[in-house]
Amino acid sequence: MISVVKSILPVDFTDFDRASIELRFLNLLMQLEQLMTQRIIPITSPNFIAGEVLDCPMDWTAVFGNSRPLALEIGCGTGHFILAQARKQPDINFLAIDIYNKGCLKTCAKIDEAGLQNVRVMRVEARWLMETGLRPESLAAVYINCPDPWPKKRHRRRRLVNRDFLESLAHYLLPDGDFFFSTDFDNYAEDVAEQIRNLPGYGNMLQSDWVHDLPGYPISKYMQRFLDKGQPIYFIHHQRDARVSRGKLPSSTAQRGFRVDWQKAENG
Repeated sequence: MISVVKSILPVDFTDFDRASIELRFLNLLMQLEQLMTQRIIPITSPNFIAGEVLDCPMDWTAVFGNSRPLALEIGCGTGHFILAQARKQPDINFLAIDIYNKGCLKTCAKIDEAGLQNVRVMRVEARWLMETGLRPESLAAVYINCPDPWPKKRHRRRRLVNRDFLESLAHYLLPDGDFFFSTDFDNYAEDVAEQIRNLPGYGNMLQSDWVHDLPGYPISKYMQRFLDKGQPIYFIHHQRDARVSRGKLPSSTAQRGFRVDWQKAENG
């Protein structure tokens, strides 16, 4: 590799120390190799479901050992929100998903320590889960808290929550099922509010497009960081309109999205 670096440097390259450049490049390669070979810590928690089992819609009654309503948190982070929500609603089964192994590991640790029986954790991408692991009209609630806002305008097409996603999600919510979305990024809130405002199958449960305070809604550690800095959180709450039958919903298949190789996502 060093020979490659030498070959691409100009012959009259005298403004910089060649040896220093070569050393820095070698160090960069070593760091890259460490990242590529980083070991994923196995998750042995009894509350963890391996994503490899998703080859058909799962029998969630068998998974939880009961037929209570199923709620989904997309992007559980390190588990602060799902821990609080599951404690509040012991009569609800919660599935917490994330693409990052470390987040799933920490979430499982919190659930195991709390002794909660109504939470399962899975490392899986949301659209992949909907495609393969869920049946239509199977979710009593969906929570998405502070997903990556992709703030640069050219990257906003990578956002998880867009019209295609919302159209697809409506098929998986039970009639009167709840959809909660929160973000610390004003443009993301505006975008989601605009997309869902007149979307068939959804009804706004708030007096405005969003609010900055949602009584009883758990505040995650991530949200609290922004609140401590005086930055607002934008909360959106809609329900699946029971008056609109599933057959009258827009037909849509959730796009695979930016994280097509979510299994290879970094573990940080």
